[in-house]
Amino acid sequence: MIIFVQNNLNLERSEQELVRREKLKQLRALGIDPYPAAAFSADANSETIRNEFVEGKQVTIAGRLMSRRIQGKASFAELQDSQGRVQIYFNRDVLCPTDDKSMYNDVYKKLLDIGDIIGVSGTLFTTQVGEKTVQVESLHVLSKSLRPLPLPKTDADGNTHDSFSDPEQRYRMRYVDLIVNPQVKDTFLKRTKITNTIRSFFNDKGYLEVETPILQPIPGGAAARPFVTHHNALNIPLYLRIANELYLKRLIVGGLDGVYEFAKDFRNEGMDRTHNPEFTVMELYVAYKDYHWMMETTETLLEKVAVDTHGSTALKVGEKTIDFKAPYPRVPILEAIKKHTSIDVSGMNEEALRTTARSLEIEVDDSMGVGKLIDEIFGSCCEHHYVQPTFITDYPKEMSPLTKIHRDKPGLTERFELLVNGKELANAYSELNDPIDQLERFEDQLALSEKGDDEAMFIDQDFVRALEYGMPPTSGIGIGIDRLVMLMTDNSSIQEVLFFPQMRPEIQGPALTDEEEIVLNLLEKNHPVLLSELKENAGLSNKKWDKAIKGLGAHKLAKVTKSEDGLFVHLSA
Repeated sequence: MIIFVQNNLNLERSEQELVRREKLKQLRALGIDPYPAAAFSADANSETIRNEFVEGKQVTIAGRLMSRRIQGKASFAELQDSQGRVQIYFNRDVLCPTDDKSMYNDVYKKLLDIGDIIGVSGTLFTTQVGEKTVQVESLHVLSKSLRPLPLPKTDADGNTHDSFSDPEQRYRMRYVDLIVNPQVKDTFLKRTKITNTIRSFFNDKGYLEVETPILQPIPGGAAARPFVTHHNALNIPLYLRIANELYLKRLIVGGLDGVYEFAKDFRNEGMDRTHNPEFTVMELYVAYKDYHWMMETTETLLEKVAVDTHGSTALKVGEKTIDFKAPYPRVPILEAIKKHTSIDVSGMNEEALRTTARSLEIEVDDSMGVGKLIDEIFGSCCEHHYVQPTFITDYPKEMSPLTKIHRDKPGLTERFELLVNGKELANAYSELNDPIDQLERFEDQLALSEKGDDEAMFIDQDFVRALEYGMPPTSGIGIGIDRLVMLMTDNSSIQEVLFFPQMRPEIQGPALTDEEEIVLNLLEKNHPVLLSELKENAGLSNKKWDKAIKGLGAHKLAKVTKSEDGLFVHLSA
């Protein structure tokens, strides 16, 4: 059980935190600044020591103290930096060659803690067991850590305990996650490699990377619910962008033949394992091209991304192997629906589609138009079948208000979505450049809005005006970068590929002692429980048990009740 406390994470400090703050005072009393302003010039790191090791070489390194074994006048420790860990060795008489041994006896042994950031200089040597090590000759305190790290412990049987693995805690405190779970960083290194590959691919073609407004007077370019804010000086509502499409197409009107942007978009909708309200999309628009060209370009791009990231076009995603080797199948959406439902929805009106959706046990409502009904049928009945990269093409006009009418298929548009592992990864069109048709499509969206569809598009009169000046035939695409990174790093949750995903407001309970935590964890797994059984399972001394159970009672987290069967401990309601 936890108590709701928001925006105050320091109501009570743990015993360990209080001890560390006392050590902070003692460091300052010794004349040591625990947060020095001066730069610390390191000339090596854990990687260069591993790969460019020279016996007897002088090095200066900095990092976080992650473990240590003190044996009187000597001690081995581990220092962690951005490249990994390296062993360091302290000998009291080497670190303190004069009569003053306080740097070792007081500072290192008593006032430093696991998690503190230090800088050391010394000589490289190899231990008797072959470990590359730094013999420390000087020590500098660079940052005193005031909170203990949740470090995992491994027992004699190789079992890991107390690992920092709870997803909510990891996402909320990513800074701790990166320290104690260094493998997490690999995902974000690959993310940067992926975006760099995409940038290089487009730059080599001469396309221009641009920036467009995040605060927009009209949230256009997609069907989604926007976040709304207010501009005080102008006294107008503004919206966090849901897409950057209409601004990029304005640049095509202005004479730029190829533009792209890595954009932060925002949608005020649900959150789950594949959706975050703030997400990254790469959008590309190229003049004098169509959606056939864009399919070929997308295949080539994603094949290159896979090779640059993994060295192969094939990669493991869960239990599946997905191959990004081009070409990808092209499947018209209406044919996909017919194949997977045995129902031909082409030519159906709104009521017939609603009846069909309900017959397929799909939840629909009266605000949904033709486009949304087809989208719901496809999403529920077809999407999950497309594991290997597949272009789903030729969407009905009602689903695609910014897309050019199909040149050969009346009622359809030149649009595709790329599905991978049963999810949409990209959406692309032969862009609509007829201003009269575009205005009519916007008006159709307005009618949907009036029916109650809060994801219908707004009418953007300035965009229509831009089209009236003439936009060349153009193809555009949006690729979900977060989803692409999920695929390329074999992560099933979008939170794993965002440094700081959106989280619910933090719920903070009172600070508990280690013993109180032990008892509370047992209670959360099984309650009510006999007091004698809980005490035995906790494995605490009588004194520690008494303090723990009284402490949980004082925090209103647990209570003891008496019945005919004995004394029971409950979590408080």
